[in-house]
Amino acid sequence: MAKITAADVSKLRTMTGVSMMECKKALVNADGDIEAAVKSLREHGVAVAAKRAEKEANQGLIATKTSDDASKVVIVEVNCETDFVARNEDFKKFADDVAQAALDSDVEVSELMKDEITSLISAIGEKIEIRRATKFNLEGIGIFSSYIHLGGKVGVIVEVGCEKAESIGKAELEDFAKDITLQIAAMSPRWLNSSAVPADTINTEREIYANQMKDEKKPENIMERIIEGRINKFYEENCLVNQVFVKDSALTISKLQEQVEKQLDDKLVIRRFERFQLGA
Repeated sequence: MAKITAADVSKLRTMTGVSMMECKKALVNADGDIEAAVKSLREHGVAVAAKRAEKEANQGLIATKTSDDASKVVIVEVNCETDFVARNEDFKKFADDVAQAALDSDVEVSELMKDEITSLISAIGEKIEIRRATKFNLEGIGIFSSYIHLGGKVGVIVEVGCEKAESIGKAELEDFAKDITLQIAAMSPRWLNSSAVPADTINTEREIYANQMKDEKKPENIMERIIEGRINKFYEENCLVNQVFVKDSALTISKLQEQVEKQLDDKLVIRRFERFQLGA
């Protein structure tokens, strides 16, 4: 039987990223043959991945990435089993690599990164999965902004458009886009504006409000005004442009937008956004 040295174990760990104990075991089983041990560990990694598949992966990180030319932005959610692993530097780097891969390719990112996922599962010993990813390509003149909140538990990307190319790069536009990401992170709007709310949703809300008042015997016109007031409140809570600005309660987002438009002498539009919350 070949002698297994600490240097051999260390070399195998460097090559595979697997724990020292697993490396030593693989070398013993391979009679000191490092290449055979690598092969064994890779095969074992697949087995580990299969074993972890039934575990729950509710922890993890949200990551964002913007292309160097600012024409694309992506947000991804990568899950693991424990918060301890979520704070691991290897896991953080993996989440960043996933975001970069999703940015660079239109291939399903879980398929693109399947070998890396298997290797990380083998090294860390927890189930790892790429839960979701959203990518925006810039639609016309405008900018992207992104924000990561609560150490990667919440992430936001937003696209803000303008009419004048000279507005790009101006602090007023950059600050507005960043404020919108903060707003979305804090207030979780479901839609951009009232026009985006499905008719079925509004009809359901109306039915709920009407049923709540059916025993109050108010005149129909009064009931309708109350219902309209509650619908407007629903918009204020759930539609981004109707929400009260978190940094200044005297403003709504639409009023904030008007202020910035005057500063820039330009017309702005919040084109779209995506908000990921870990596990939500």
